Order: sequence, then C-alpha cells, then structure tokens
Amino acid sequence: MLHRTGMPDRADPEGAIAEAAAKYSNWGRWGDDDVLGTVNFIDGAKRREAAALVRQGTSFSLSQRFDTDGPQKGWRRRTNPVHTMTDTGTDAVHGDQGFPHGFGGADDVIAMPLQCSTQWDGLGHIFDHGLAWNGRPADRVVTSAGDLVTGIEHLAAAVAGRGVLLDVGRVLGDDGELPDGFAVTEEHLTATAEAHGVAIGRGDIVCVRTGQLTRARRDGWGDYAGGPAPGLSFTTAGWLHRTEIAAIATDTWGFEVRPNEFDHAFQPLHQVVIPHIGLLIGEMWDLDALAAHCAADGVHEFFLTAAPLPVTGAVGSPVNPIAIK
Repeated sequence: MLHRTGMPDRADPEGAIAEAAAKYSNWGRWGDDDVLGTVNFIDGAKRREAAALVRQGTSFSLSQRFDTDGPQKGWRRRTNPVHTMTDTGTDAVHGDQGFPHGFGGADDVIAMPLQCSTQWDGLGHIFDHGLAWNGRPADRVVTSAGDLVTGIEHLAAAVAGRGVLLDVGRVLGDDGELPDGFAVTEEHLTATAEAHGVAIGRGDIVCVRTGQLTRARRDGWGDYAGGPAPGLSFTTAGWLHRTEIAAIATDTWGFEVRPNEFDHAFQPLHQVVIPHIGLLIGEMWDLDALAAHCAADGVHEFFLTAAPLPVTGAVGSPVNPIAIK
C-alpha cells in the first residue's frame, strides 16, 4: 500500500493553506473578470476530442436520487429534498381541476438545499480569509441576493468534455472500498491512472471513486454526510493545479479526507482549490455502475456532460451527470 509523503505540519493548518494558496494560485490567469475558473480549460477542441470517445452509445447517470431517503441530517440547515404533489390523478378523477373536455394532469414541487445530493460546488462557495475566487472580496461577491459575480449559471453550458474515472477504491481498497479516513495522495491517483491505462491532463473532468457510497448503500447512511470518509489528501493540491484538470468529483460528501489531516481544521483543501485554483468540485456522485462497466471493458475514459441548473446567483447546484461510452 502506498503511503502519504510531503504532509505539512499537522499543527499548522493556516500556514499550510497559505503556502499552498500562494504556490498554486490561478488568480488573474484568465483575466480579472473571469467567472469560470478551471472550466476555462475545456475548449471546443477538447469537446470534439471527448465526443470521439463515444463508441458504444452506453450511458450512465452519475447522480443519486433526489428524495427524502438521502444522507442529510440537518447540518448547516441541509435537509433531504421534500417532494410535494400540487395536482394529482385523484384531483383529475374527481373533477377538482376545472379543465374542460376531460383534460387532467399532475403537477409537483420540490424544496431542497442546492447541495443536498449530487452537486457541484460553485466558485462562490468557499472563501479564504474573506477573499473569493480571483482575489475578490467575498462580501462583494456573495450577498443576500446571491453570488453576484460567479453564480453557478455561468457554468450552465460549459461543463462537457472528457471524463476519466479513477477507481481508487477498486485499485487500492479491500473489496473495492477505501476505509473512512483514508487520504488519497498524488501517488495513489497516479498509480490508479496507470492501472487503468489512462493519462490525466488539461480540461479533463476527473471522477474519483472511493467506494464510500457503496458502503453507505449497504450499511446505511450513518455519518456519510459530514462524518469520517476517504478522500483527497491536502497534499494533492499541487497535482490538482499541475494537471490543469477542469473539474473533479467524488462519491463522498466532502471531496477531501475526513477527519482532515490537520489539528483543529475544517476542509482545508477546499480553502485552497476553490478560491485560489478556481477548481470546480463535485460531491456525492454515484460512480458505481460506471465503475463496474469500466472494470469490465477496461476503458476508463468517456464523454461526460454535467451541466448545473442555471439558478441565478447560486453557489452550488444539483446535477445529473451523464457519462457516455
């Protein structure tokens, strides 16, 4: 089993965050007015190359279902979706809808936090010492009116390109699953890519399967939402910057390893990669069916489209990612 290397002093999270932020900053890389961050790496040529990966026409939804049987337990007012019918077949049969010539129908409403299930973290989601993506003051970016600068709506047409699955759980774990608290390092990511015969590069949308969602489905949600979890090590910040990937998504609640690798810290990798690298992060993606297919045919790259809902001013969005092989 590979081990972590180059881990900073766990007693000094603030120093490690500051050092990584300075070393891996993309501020100004795409101009002062940028609203896309690393999604800028996906251009027309990258999408044409990605489209050529479709050979079988087999498609996979990488989304969990949005229903009340979800993982949320109320932390930060995050609840599972509440689905309510406003018109039903009963209303139609009993003539309560008021339509002419026998016409009837059904309508419904859903109420949910935008980050309660399979989702993207927008660029306005995380700040570092009061600064948002590209060095903007956070209080001028996100107000009670929403994200006035980098709202998720700007990404509505942009997130489509080459997807790559790194099934770290299958390559390094027991029975396809990494244990909670397992820190996935650059060495682990590289070893998994080599095992799959794929290269990671500019504009890729990387999907990292740890197997934690598989375990939660089998054993119950438990502390899936916010509790201990396998995830990316803080030391992967350099890899995330150097590879110039457009986005990364995992099958876990919080993307990075939990408990975090520092004393008295909360999501330190988020604090570097979102406001400084400008990286698009996906969480709670369901990668199991895709992973099984990739393991069977040995192909771990595919066309991936993962458009967020263009909710004006939102700092995150539900998504139904579709991988097509």
